[in-house]
Amino acid sequence: MKKIVIGIDGYSSCGKSTLAKQLAKELNYVFVDSGAMYRAITLYFLRNRINWDNIDEVRHALQNISLDFAYNAALGKSDMLMNEENVEAEIRDMIVSEKVSQVAAIKDVREFAVAQQQKMGEKKGIVMDGRDIGTTVFPKAELKIFVTAAPEVRVQRRFLELVEKDASITLEDVKKNLEMRDYIDSNREISPLRKAEDAVVLDNSDMTREEQLQVALEWVNEKIAWRM
Repeated sequence: MKKIVIGIDGYSSCGKSTLAKQLAKELNYVFVDSGAMYRAITLYFLRNRINWDNIDEVRHALQNISLDFAYNAALGKSDMLMNEENVEAEIRDMIVSEKVSQVAAIKDVREFAVAQQQKMGEKKGIVMDGRDIGTTVFPKAELKIFVTAAPEVRVQRRFLELVEKDASITLEDVKKNLEMRDYIDSNREISPLRKAEDAVVLDNSDMTREEQLQVALEWVNEKIAWRM
């Protein structure tokens, strides 16, 4: 069976990564979490007190960052490795969430990450989620999905994810964080978040994970059948 490239875009906490992981597992494709890559870069900047308003500091820092994914058999997913260190847990902290959109908006950071992402997709059979996959990273992807959900649904999903790690997190904290990230992602100068013209929209506000997977699989099968 022919393999394709699947690009999934959308706002924060819309369920992009969940859908991407579902599809990768079902199709036996490689899953690449582009958001995790930007989070890892952000974590490196925070740890090393890099001033990301200083382009020289940014460029020097990027030369010292190596990113990769390692399959976690216990969890059935890939973990983010930064300089061979598993940072999957740390990159999900609120401090990283608060800064990642700022770091991801930097031209040199995006070029650094996109070059690695495009290399990963050369062999096809890949599912990648992010904010500019269908428009910048894989503009020729055979299937582009733009995932969306109602704002209140997104806030609740993100809150439930974070409160397990930090009981002091409030719904208002999460709401403000998502609003800030949406604004930055949509208004950044380099590769702003937008729906690719040929992307199909999946609003999963009232869908279960199983229901959204079935819809996406129908689109995948249509694309594969068309290519054969």
